[in-house]
Amino acid sequence: MSAGLPQGTVPRLERPGPLRERVYEALLELITTRALRPGQHLVESELAGHLGVSRQPVREALQRLNTEGWVDLRPAQGAFVHEPTEQEADQLLSVRTLLESEAARLVAAHSGSAGIAALEALCAKGEQAVADDDMDLAVATNAEFHAKVMELAGNLVLAELAAQVDRRVRWYYTPVARRRGTQSWVEHREIVAAISARDEEGATAVMRAHTERTRATHHERADKD
Repeated sequence: MSAGLPQGTVPRLERPGPLRERVYEALLELITTRALRPGQHLVESELAGHLGVSRQPVREALQRLNTEGWVDLRPAQGAFVHEPTEQEADQLLSVRTLLESEAARLVAAHSGSAGIAALEALCAKGEQAVADDDMDLAVATNAEFHAKVMELAGNLVLAELAAQVDRRVRWYYTPVARRRGTQSWVEHREIVAAISARDEEGATAVMRAHTERTRATHHERADKD
């Protein structure tokens, strides 16, 4: 399978600005959202045409994505979107559980009304996305919710670590978003309730259970594929 994408999936990039970085970000977003699927062949000329750029920044972006583990460069075959193993997914989602459980505890310890209101608004947005069967928005809002929890935790080191795994978590979450559906947002509401009650232990436990359910769902899906 080549790098063909549905018409209109990728906006052409404006030339002014750091083009190399923007091409990299565009390709990473396409991989993260699975517009470019695991195992898909990435043809430089096709990608360059979709993005409206020359092949050079695409080649540089693919090399960087290879270094970061998003793309596999195979001798005499070309570039392919990386196909994550179950071990890779399990290790990453386990780390995510540790980081986000601690973040939830910190938010519960010093949460304010504005932060809680922001989390509640994101819950409403995510619930509506699921009700509308808009899985792209549901996945994006899920990422927003967890990023907001991390932001409210107020620990810069924790936030930096979370940022390193955030996009890959989104990559793994996308295929199970519909299966998690409404239940995921029920759990988000439980997290907000524990935070609102300033229940550090409860917030930690609820967040841990929430992230572990996502990990279990990912494995269930893999077993059925």
